[in-house]
Amino acid sequence: MKFIAVTSCPVGMAHTYMASAALKESAKKLGAEIRVETQGMTGISNRLTAADIKEADVVILTNDVVIEEQERFDGMVTLTTTTSKIIKNGDAVMQEAIALIKKEKP
Repeated sequence: MKFIAVTSCPVGMAHTYMASAALKESAKKLGAEIRVETQGMTGISNRLTAADIKEADVVILTNDVVIEEQERFDGMVTLTTTTSKIIKNGDAVMQEAIALIKKEKP
């Protein structure tokens, strides 16, 4: 299973990167691949490539602030959540994403 995510928070500092770390840890526990793009004070880091997007089963987006270039993910199975929810329980967020994949791609 391949996941991609974009994390961003209103200030673009701590929560953006804490959410990224939580998603990576949760994916590791599942034995799943994940690439996380962060959109913070310094702009976009670890930008997702067209190949990353094409190969992904699901995209996890935070809705704390507007994600730049969100149209890249049009037509994809998408879970929208918050950085605080990811930080508090990244495992549950990953399980929600898996449930969406199963629902959309039986």
